[in-house]
Amino acid sequence: MSYSSHEVKVPGKLMIAGEYAVLEPNEKSVVAAVNRYVTVQIEPGEENVLSLPQWGLEAITWEINNEEVQFSIEDLRLGFIRNAFLVAHQLLQEKSVKPQSFKLQIKSELDDASTNKKYGLGSSAAIVTAVISSILTFHSCDKELLNLDTIFKLSAIVHLKTQKSGSGADVAAAVYGGWLEYCAFDGEWVLKELEQGNKLTDIIKKPWPNLLIKPLTPPSSLELVVGWTKEPAATAPMIKKLQNYKEGNLEAYKDFLKESSLAVNKLIKSFEINDYAGAINSLALNGKILRKLGENAGMDIETEKLRKLSSIAQSFGSGKSSGAGGGDCGIAFLKSDNHKEELYRAWEEADILPLDLSVSQRGVSVKSGN
Repeated sequence: MSYSSHEVKVPGKLMIAGEYAVLEPNEKSVVAAVNRYVTVQIEPGEENVLSLPQWGLEAITWEINNEEVQFSIEDLRLGFIRNAFLVAHQLLQEKSVKPQSFKLQIKSELDDASTNKKYGLGSSAAIVTAVISSILTFHSCDKELLNLDTIFKLSAIVHLKTQKSGSGADVAAAVYGGWLEYCAFDGEWVLKELEQGNKLTDIIKKPWPNLLIKPLTPPSSLELVVGWTKEPAATAPMIKKLQNYKEGNLEAYKDFLKESSLAVNKLIKSFEINDYAGAINSLALNGKILRKLGENAGMDIETEKLRKLSSIAQSFGSGKSSGAGGGDCGIAFLKSDNHKEELYRAWEEADILPLDLSVSQRGVSVKSGN
């Protein structure tokens, strides 16, 4: 077995529609991979060394003892990587592959280069996916383990073990690329499989309850544009507020799910029949539904800047917050080449930064050398 050097690139993501609803069983969402990437370089080394230069972390040594990763420093930001190392290590053991030492460097384009503020492009999911992919590739695992479905499930397990919640839509975008229709897997089922001590190789072979990942083709005349509010957002507190709202207002929450499902299905249908006008209208409808949810639940899904972003976009097409909201990015749908520069100027006057993003058709990609 040879251990060559490899470069693994994984795209970030933007949630297009179905936010919050996607956390529930069989609720559809639309997510897209974007052309900002996490890049991992992995090569043989005399000891295990991890570097994340953008985080100011260089030459961290680590080893696994008694199923625990021990880093040479303590840093809370390493939680996702710690669990990625553990899951990859467990899989290699199950496949009777002896783990080899390696040097691994992670670089990301998913945050603002000048301020290090996050855009909200799914950084942790992309990092986990890139780390899992690079370790499996480095160890020349068999083709059965290097398929995208396996990489998705392993990365989703890492994300779930670390975060304890989330839909996995950002992991799907990182793995498969392009536009995706997505329904979340049953996280409790996955955690139960792990708690029962079942092998990873067995868990990833099983069909995961509720999981749906289906590629979509957008209308040919549709253009996606993205604006950044320059305000970072935290997802976990928003989800906690949603849970509190759901517990005290179950009927209203069920109404939200029905309305979201209607809007997302309309959007998916517009993609299927190449209807750009239908897509623009469906995006606006989903934004309206999320705005109403935020008002009812006391969640600041649409901040003042996101409200401005959406309002300005309505003059040219439609717009809404992306993801959990509370800051980060918003998106707009326009007819191709229709007033994009005018929209950009209007956003800039409102202190919203247009981002030069497009949809990445590729998910995980690997370049290998000797």
